[in-house]
Amino acid sequence: MSLIDRYIAKAIAIPLFGTLLLAAMLLVLDKMLRLFDFVINAGGPVSVVWRMLANLLPEYFALGIPIGLMLGILLAFRRLALSSELDALRGVGAGFGRLLRVPYGYAAALLLLNLFIVGWLQPWTHYGYERLRFDLRSGALGASLKIGEFNTLSNRFTLRIDRSEKKGTMLHGLFVQADNKGTSVVATAAHGRFLATDDPDTILLRLEEGRLIQQDPKFTVPRTLAFRTYDLPIKLPRVDSFRARAQDETEEMTLPELIRAGYGGASASRESNLAVRANLHFRMVEVIMMALLPLLAVSLAVPPKRSSSSLGIFIGIVIVVAYHKVNQWAESAGARGDWTPELVMYVPFVILAAGIFWMYLTLATKPGGQPIGALERGGAKAWSVIKKVLPKPRRLRRKAAAAS
Repeated sequence: MSLIDRYIAKAIAIPLFGTLLLAAMLLVLDKMLRLFDFVINAGGPVSVVWRMLANLLPEYFALGIPIGLMLGILLAFRRLALSSELDALRGVGAGFGRLLRVPYGYAAALLLLNLFIVGWLQPWTHYGYERLRFDLRSGALGASLKIGEFNTLSNRFTLRIDRSEKKGTMLHGLFVQADNKGTSVVATAAHGRFLATDDPDTILLRLEEGRLIQQDPKFTVPRTLAFRTYDLPIKLPRVDSFRARAQDETEEMTLPELIRAGYGGASASRESNLAVRANLHFRMVEVIMMALLPLLAVSLAVPPKRSSSSLGIFIGIVIVVAYHKVNQWAESAGARGDWTPELVMYVPFVILAAGIFWMYLTLATKPGGQPIGALERGGAKAWSVIKKVLPKPRRLRRKAAAAS
């Protein structure tokens, strides 16, 4: 690797990885609060939040990698352009084709990484995330007892506690109500704790220092009992097993599975076939688009002469995000059958590619060609028209009247 390549590689690396980490952190923080609320309301252990976030990371990186790649190259070349280093490099014979070797090295590595994420890793982590959600709702991960509230551990068992110590192993101030085949037991106890049994479907609640009332149709009057220690078995509810992976969920299918289902005649119906093909080509265009990002970033990085406008950064982010949203709409339209999935997914890609190639050729082949310059001139003309339409401030109207 030459000195120029090492210099460009270092200039790209810092903003690229910084942007990638920042985007992933922002997405994780946004989701974390909602996951905490969901887990707490479901009565599950808080530690499951970190497992759910770990399953979401591939999806966030799949979104953040294209933005990080585009901004890393754009900010690096923008710095070179503003410091006139880009003019110096081109003056010694290093054209844009030569300078794009390192950006395309980054793009190739990240494209393969993103292909692995969306094609193989993300389907499994999406399935793991949905499985954790199911386990939380079904209680398979265990339930946390809420202090001062009535907790229903099964259809026939209710428990209330006043205080908990030693991470829930010691309970104080217990109220218990259990029903079993017409027999009802109501008990209060000063202390209690849960114990495991040989039966995985049954746990034991050991109560200490309390009173118990037992009612049964066979009893003429309820029976009462004062006890030092009383063991109350609790039958745990049966937990349904989670569905198999990729069962009516195209997001959980790997790329080979999508190809077989979409073009191998394995889909059960036309609707399923359309959904599979739409999701397959959605993933492909999202990955292939990364091959255009170095050209887009360089085209937007070089501002007009004697200008330090940051318009290119804003436009670059808007293009990447808007294209992602267009692809999401195209996937939905293709899955519904409104359009042929292949057509509706690749027409926006061709339009975007044509626009990017035009901007790059304008910059690289035309003397003084500035794609951003045309955008800035268009923006200035639009602003001048807007200013004419807007009402003038009162102070300016007074000055105009005085001058007349």
